[in-house]
Amino acid sequence: MAGPFDIEEIYPDGGDQPLRLPRRQVGNSSQGVTVTLLADYTVRTRAVLPSAALVALLSEMGVTPAGARTAISRLARRGVLEGSRQGRHSSYRLSRVAAANLSAGGNWIVASTTSATAWDGRWTIVAFSLPQDRSTQRRALRGQLRWLGYAPLYDGLWISPYELTPLARAQLDQLTDGAVTVFRGEQVPVAAAGHRAPIDAWDVAAIDRHYQDFLHRWTPLAPRVRAGQVDGAAAVRARTEVMDTFRRFPILDPRLPLELLPAGWLREPARELFAAVYDGLAAPAEQHVRAVVARFTDRATTGIRAHSTADLLAGVRDDADAKGR
Repeated sequence: MAGPFDIEEIYPDGGDQPLRLPRRQVGNSSQGVTVTLLADYTVRTRAVLPSAALVALLSEMGVTPAGARTAISRLARRGVLEGSRQGRHSSYRLSRVAAANLSAGGNWIVASTTSATAWDGRWTIVAFSLPQDRSTQRRALRGQLRWLGYAPLYDGLWISPYELTPLARAQLDQLTDGAVTVFRGEQVPVAAAGHRAPIDAWDVAAIDRHYQDFLHRWTPLAPRVRAGQVDGAAAVRARTEVMDTFRRFPILDPRLPLELLPAGWLREPARELFAAVYDGLAAPAEQHVRAVVARFTDRATTGIRAHSTADLLAGVRDDADAKGR
């Protein structure tokens, strides 16, 4: 099973242009924090923010000014950000492709943890074989399978309790050149020693510990959020951190069937706690981001808009796209 920080890309690739979102590392990387910050407040509008404002906001989250500027520059080279200049002042916004990816990713994060899809007792098996000299392609395929909710039961044999969607099939075709076979069927129990059940492809005990750690970390904050006692930079930082932590759960626990899991599985309590913190801090966090940005620009800050988990589930889209422009 992959640990929560082994994920090469937490969001799907897509769009008409090359795009490389930052890798997820142990702790919060400066690029990851930058992407989360921009996604949380500008993914709908792709608002342009002064680089000085971004540096100030990132500094409040523990990123050094030098680290913030480096992160912004690297994200621009990756195609995640688009830059512009007015005199000596630079500004940045999410690229259209990045905004679309982040919107899809936000929907996936919430939808994948909202409820378990009814399971028909069958498994989808993806078997592939790639030569040793195609290691880059093999890593890309494994990363894509992880994102699709698959786990390796054996080397080269990955499984999921749910059907392979047409989009997923197309993505696998692009990565394998046909060196893949997909089956769907029920497990046939055998009494042989060393028998391995499909659910063993996931380290259920480790996933449970991650849920427990999440609940332990964020439960004490929830009453303060409900009482309106968290605002300013603290609200932005907490909202960014809770998203940066929670978004790993759909990879760790891709809606595994509850009938295969221990009683009292913590997926739902974790999702409810995430929503309580993330949604509860939306208004004060948005207010603070607007205030910081206003210090560095004469433009109106109406393009800065926090969204809720309900917005993510419904699908947060670029306003220009939504209006057909």
